[in-house]
Amino acid sequence: MHSKSPVHAPMDQFATRDGELVVGGHKISALAARVGQTPFYAYDRSALRGRVAHLRSALPPQVKLHYAMKANPMPAVVQFMAGLVDGIDVASAGELKVALDAGADPAEISFAGPGKRDPELLQAVASGVLVNVESMRELPVLAAASQALGLPARVAVRVNPDFELKGSGMKMGGGPKQFGVDVEVVPEMLAWIAREGLGFEGFHLFAGSQNLRAESICEAQCKSYELALRLAQQAPAPVQFLNLGGGFGIPYFPGEQRLDLAPIAANLAALVERAAAELPQAHIVIELGRYFVGEAGVYITRIVDRKVSRGHTYLVTDGGLNHHLSASGNFGQVIRKNYPVAIANRADAVPRETVSVVGPLCTPLDLLADRMELPAAQVGDLVAVFQSGAYGASASPQAFLGHPSCLEVLV
Repeated sequence: MHSKSPVHAPMDQFATRDGELVVGGHKISALAARVGQTPFYAYDRSALRGRVAHLRSALPPQVKLHYAMKANPMPAVVQFMAGLVDGIDVASAGELKVALDAGADPAEISFAGPGKRDPELLQAVASGVLVNVESMRELPVLAAASQALGLPARVAVRVNPDFELKGSGMKMGGGPKQFGVDVEVVPEMLAWIAREGLGFEGFHLFAGSQNLRAESICEAQCKSYELALRLAQQAPAPVQFLNLGGGFGIPYFPGEQRLDLAPIAANLAALVERAAAELPQAHIVIELGRYFVGEAGVYITRIVDRKVSRGHTYLVTDGGLNHHLSASGNFGQVIRKNYPVAIANRADAVPRETVSVVGPLCTPLDLLADRMELPAAQVGDLVAVFQSGAYGASASPQAFLGHPSCLEVLV
């Protein structure tokens, strides 16, 4: 007996009506007409709201939720998320402007990144946001900005720990890394902060991202807490901000299942209880991007040609890797795997056929679905790529080969 091939996790965040995918209450054909062009990304408000509410109900209420806006910096999304979460994490002065324009509270904005330019650090101090310091070079720049502006420079130390988040898609800590300050250098940095009178507030530890193993996330959170507790003994002020990172993944590929939050919630509850006694002024922060927005977005592209080459059918669409680099497999995948894909206006149709969905670019890398079983589709039909709310439009080379850029809508 042959075992079945693994399948994608059900994409049940979106309903279907009259055989069509429904996003934000709109049938996809009507939404495409409203947008006025393909390709486009659509982000569903109810899915975003539901994901935040789900986390709120699962995790201890003392844990603060921050949105890492690099996952999706569309201004309308950032403004919507700013009204749902406790804070925003930015990675550039450009993102900082979007967050401030969106009405995010500067007291709850943190600024991370390994290459902050001097003008960006000045902007951060002027804006009153918390800077996650990642290099000794940043400290005198922040001190000078604080003196020039007459404003305190709020700082936390981003620590490069001596462990990794096991099973993560991208490892952000452990070993040599461009992110953060090696843990063995942190005492020197804390002494400098104390000597120069910068406003120390805490620590930021981010071991990795895109992890679907709850036990690995729990282990990293425990190790991060223990490390912060040890470093706090040398800190110039009590820890108020303890960012334990994120790492919560979503299922992209066949065989992957949604993350089980229950063990993570229990682990965080234990850490919150410990912190009440050991770090009584500290707020524990979880920083999430992909987990908040990834499943709430779809990429919609229209079929412009149907070609058969030596017995294999290709559906050629008007958008591809230029708009959705990650779905093409060229944004961190070692071995290319298919994102979940549907024929959005024929979601329940039969018969089905095995096809490849390719974009319009002159490169074999422009592949959205490789030999995937989908409802039989024709020119004019709409292809939906699920799990597209994070690292989509802003993470793709939209100028590549001169094709039109895509639109984004929040519905």
